[in-house]
Amino acid sequence: MRKAIFTIILAALAAVQTQAAGLLDNLTYNLRFGYSIGGTAPMGMPATIRSMDKYTLTPNFNLGLGVYRDITEHWGLSTGLFLENKGMDVEATVKNYHMAFVRGGQRLEGNFTGGVSMDVEQWMLTLPIQATYAFNKNVHLRLGPYLSYVRSHKFTGYAYGGYIRVGDPTGQKVEIGSDEGSRGTYDFSDSMRSWQFGMLLGVDWYFHKHWGCFADLSWGFTDIFDEDFDTIEQNLYPIYATIGISYRIK
Repeated sequence: MRKAIFTIILAALAAVQTQAAGLLDNLTYNLRFGYSIGGTAPMGMPATIRSMDKYTLTPNFNLGLGVYRDITEHWGLSTGLFLENKGMDVEATVKNYHMAFVRGGQRLEGNFTGGVSMDVEQWMLTLPIQATYAFNKNVHLRLGPYLSYVRSHKFTGYAYGGYIRVGDPTGQKVEIGSDEGSRGTYDFSDSMRSWQFGMLLGVDWYFHKHWGCFADLSWGFTDIFDEDFDTIEQNLYPIYATIGISYRIK
């Protein structure tokens, strides 16, 4: 009996090893370098955000190694590991927007009306797992989830040129100035989450045996802040479009 069990175990291990080796056959590798444009935003623009006044491009670079494998003539799988930055530098006009900041050493929380400046930076390692559809050998469509580990993050800014109602919309009115000494500053970096999950849609086009270009659209499903963070009234999700070049190694 022991000999039979031992034989079955060896046979199973051999089968697993053979299958794993088969999965590693016919892999295609490509290096990718891209630039992303987007931001962290609520799902739908709330009435408390009246206008987007300024958007400054930030160094949102994307660099990594992609791996692709055919399964059938048209279908395949794609994955890889990418280092990317998802940041934004924006200014907006808000009305009765719930937030908190520090002015003159005093912490104020309530409903703010005026201008808000936000500077966000997130450096992360991203692992996508996507199904692919090949229209031909040079054009592939990709769709699937991604998981990101945020290695470093920053969410800072200031409120200016308005007033805050402390506590609730009818609370004490405190005027907030526009210069560095009278505006309110905030730093929510320590309240940001380290893991993010979302969906990634992309297309690859190889115009040469090795060289190609790609376009991606990523949509985060997890708020960038921890679950217990409620200082900002809306959940914020990373939504970014990326364009770049790729080099097919094999």
